[in-house]
Amino acid sequence: MLGALLPRWGYHITADYRTIGVYFICLAVGVIVPTESAAGFIRRASISNQMAAGCGLASASLVLLAFTPLSAPALWRGLGLLLVGLSAGLINSALFAALSAAYTEDVARAVSIGGILFGVGCLVSALIVALTFYSLSVTGALLLLALVPGVFAFVYYRMHIPAIDTSDQPSFFDAVRDFRSFGTVAFAALLFFQFGNEWAIAGWLPMFLIEQLGISPKTSILLLAVYWLALLVGRVVLFAILRQVGHGRVLLISASGAAFGCILLFFTNNLFGATMSVLLTGFGFAAIYPLVAERIGRRFTYYHPGLFNGIFSLALAGGMLAPGTLGLFADSYGIRVVAALPLVGTVMVVALVLLIWLESKVTGR
Repeated sequence: MLGALLPRWGYHITADYRTIGVYFICLAVGVIVPTESAAGFIRRASISNQMAAGCGLASASLVLLAFTPLSAPALWRGLGLLLVGLSAGLINSALFAALSAAYTEDVARAVSIGGILFGVGCLVSALIVALTFYSLSVTGALLLLALVPGVFAFVYYRMHIPAIDTSDQPSFFDAVRDFRSFGTVAFAALLFFQFGNEWAIAGWLPMFLIEQLGISPKTSILLLAVYWLALLVGRVVLFAILRQVGHGRVLLISASGAAFGCILLFFTNNLFGATMSVLLTGFGFAAIYPLVAERIGRRFTYYHPGLFNGIFSLALAGGMLAPGTLGLFADSYGIRVVAALPLVGTVMVVALVLLIWLESKVTGR
């Protein structure tokens, strides 16, 4: 959502990249803190209550952002985004806890369906901001977005999803001990870079297209929607053919396609090239997370995804902190680093896939 909102707040005019980076870091801190501390809350409260609390906080935070004047100090928007992040962290941890049975039964299927629905939400939010760019004020667009979690707060409050039993799940120290294994470190690093790649593009694509290519704000946000559409279609196709294709080959082809898309985005100077690069990058990124998560599920069968211990904590941190880091780099080296940094991250993903494959051959795991 934040990547689509930046042009609505006028940052394509001020080009205050450092402040944008701080916004993403506020969002990241908000997401990570409740996600990491949610285990105790889940033991005491029902999942439906946690979902209702998260959705209610999300709606209230978006209302706060809606009524923050454009002339207000950036601190107020940073506070609003911190609260949005807190709400997202509560919702994430509750959702993964609620889906733990499906995750345990079929990791790849659960992650693919979750990724598809996540993509639908991202696509819809980008379309709402783009299609109301000239017809609604920033306040109106944010109030429209706030309506969605407000409705779901009421829906989840009326449901009854009992608390889960986490007594047999690994402790924090168990997760830390796992990091003595090369395979665990490699999986965590792979997801760290992959989440960072996906969310760096999602957070900065409209700003890049406006600043670098002179594309209108509305069209740039529509291209962000195209990026989410490519991710969505790619995950739907993967879900349909998951059992008929070699997973290792798909991983390498996907990462290579994403790398080529980032290179094309770096060098393009027109709308057609930007569209092709966005499609290539989205399709390339689509398959990586579900397939890697499936391998993690096969190798670490005891792991409970709802607590985000160990591997997924690092992945989440990478995804949320990458757009913030890009703000600092863009402030020093220019907006073109938006395409360059995900390219470096994609090369790291390819290298880590090869290392994990090699380690599995050597150890037989």
